Amino acid sequence: MADFVQKTVNKTAVRDLAVPIATVTSFNTLIESVIADNPFGCVGYTGSDGQPVAAVIRNREHYTAKVNFLDGEGKKVGTVSLQSPTIAAFEANAAEVLDNAALATAMGGEAVRNGPGETYYAQLKCHDPSGDDYYVTFTRTTVRLSSYSSYQDDAIKDAVETWADAVPALA
Repeated sequence: MADFVQKTVNKTAVRDLAVPIATVTSFNTLIESVIADNPFGCVGYTGSDGQPVAAVIRNREHYTAKVNFLDGEGKKVGTVSLQSPTIAAFEANAAEVLDNAALATAMGGEAVRNGPGETYYAQLKCHDPSGDDYYVTFTRTTVRLSSYSSYQDDAIKDAVETWADAVPALA
């Protein structure tokens, strides 16, 4: 039987944030600034379909709203989690649950948004001048750099780290 043969060497690096990103608005502002400012020096290219692809794109994202239900004494009697594909859906879904009287009655409590329990996730795909793609993934509590090749001598990691050191929310 044949053995597996390693073809590439990809790395992952993670930065844990000292303080979680406070709101979905500040999270989105951070993501949009990376896309617009391209601080890692990525380059656009032409996709296999012949269409231009921007240097930095949102590869995937999701946002999870949390709504707790509290009884008359303030004790949590239930929780609803709503994973949504966009920020607009995240806000709309949370509002729908907060305003749903039938659900509040069924849960036996008043609906209250649990902001600190909510999660945000956005993965950006970056196209390096070397021709390789790598990913920078943001959550409320981490920034992860993944799928960058060891052949690039950590230049990508250094560029992302230098940028993150300069961003107060990530320091």
